[in-house]
Amino acid sequence: MSSSLLALIGVLLAGLLMRLPIGFSMIASGIAYLVAKQQDLGLAAEQIGNGLYNSYVLLAVPMFVFAANLMNAGTVSERLFDFCRILVGRLRGGLAQVDILVSVIFSGMSGSAIADAAGPGLVTIRQMLKKPEYSRGFAGAVVVASATLGPIIPPSIPMVIYGLVSGASVGALFLGGVLPGALMALSMMAVVGVIARRRHMPREAPVPLAEWPQVLWRGALPLSMPIVLLGGIYSGAFTPTEAAAVAAAHALILSTLVYRALDWRRFYAVVLESVRSSAVITLILAGSFLLNYAFTAEGVPQAMAQWVDALHLGPTQFLLLVNVMFLLLGCFLDVSVLLLVFVPMLLPAVKALGIDLVHFGVLVVLNMMIGLIHPPFGMLLFVTKALTGVPIGEMMKEGWPFIVMLLVLLLAMTFFPQIVLWLPQTMGYGGK
Repeated sequence: MSSSLLALIGVLLAGLLMRLPIGFSMIASGIAYLVAKQQDLGLAAEQIGNGLYNSYVLLAVPMFVFAANLMNAGTVSERLFDFCRILVGRLRGGLAQVDILVSVIFSGMSGSAIADAAGPGLVTIRQMLKKPEYSRGFAGAVVVASATLGPIIPPSIPMVIYGLVSGASVGALFLGGVLPGALMALSMMAVVGVIARRRHMPREAPVPLAEWPQVLWRGALPLSMPIVLLGGIYSGAFTPTEAAAVAAAHALILSTLVYRALDWRRFYAVVLESVRSSAVITLILAGSFLLNYAFTAEGVPQAMAQWVDALHLGPTQFLLLVNVMFLLLGCFLDVSVLLLVFVPMLLPAVKALGIDLVHFGVLVVLNMMIGLIHPPFGMLLFVTKALTGVPIGEMMKEGWPFIVMLLVLLLAMTFFPQIVLWLPQTMGYGGK
């Protein structure tokens, strides 16, 4: 390992230990590499500029962030909660089942696990905490687990970024997440059903038939967004990037003109929060372009491919190794670091082994979602604790059945790629 690469790693680790914003740490480590390499510091601006401004697909990220924030602020979560209560509220553990179904629907609008936890998750956890049959830990664990559906069911911000990094079709990635997302939701509902029967959790009171038309109408318009987005993408009416703008426009019209849930002050707050979140993501992307330049210049991806080749691993064995690596790294590193720094290093080996990039991408995103719900990093745990006050320890005690279920599904997707690839191939997205 060269002294320049050591300088990069040293500065990056120092920044992480000092709890600097990850984007600044990545940019600083990239500049440290250029200094140690005695290269022109103007390369930093060149790499960042070329990476950001030559990537049309990146426009989708701030638009999906804006759409999710508008939905959270525009009473959409409450409308979806009432709608789903009619459908699954009568099941044992009804409120927990409602939370999972709401997360499925909201996932088709936001593409973000954090937005899912902060929006629909907050609504349902408050309802669960009003009833003694639902412990604080169980309520928090259900919300945290169901929020992982956000980036699996299309649209998905992590999949957009993975498409940028890997060159895989974003449309194919979105389709690849549909069946795994459905299996995740059904499995979560089965886990809740088993726990609810053991603990004698209540069913929700039936909604009077006279109220059904009003409740269904209130939920119908938000439900139209996934239909518009996916229908538009796969009919060819617009690209996945343009779909993000359509999502933002759809959310804006619903929240302001239809529901009249946003005044100018709240709208300004939504815009400000969206700008902040997008800026954080953009800084991390900027740092990743610098780091990827350094790793490529040092031959790290090629060395990784040679190492994998020397191990004589088959595709499935390699994917199992990647699963273990990402599950371990997910205990300590942010999702963005895994996606933007480690994934590019593995792509040469992925291509050399003939692994489908869509299959690999969905596996990687699911790995990262599992990382979001287990300590010590567990971003969803911290977000839910901050919003509700439920202690992380209590959520973890109740959350292990969901983590085990996700691990089983991860293994199934690893051994049976068609779980991911069947729908994209059926819709005409072939190749690797």
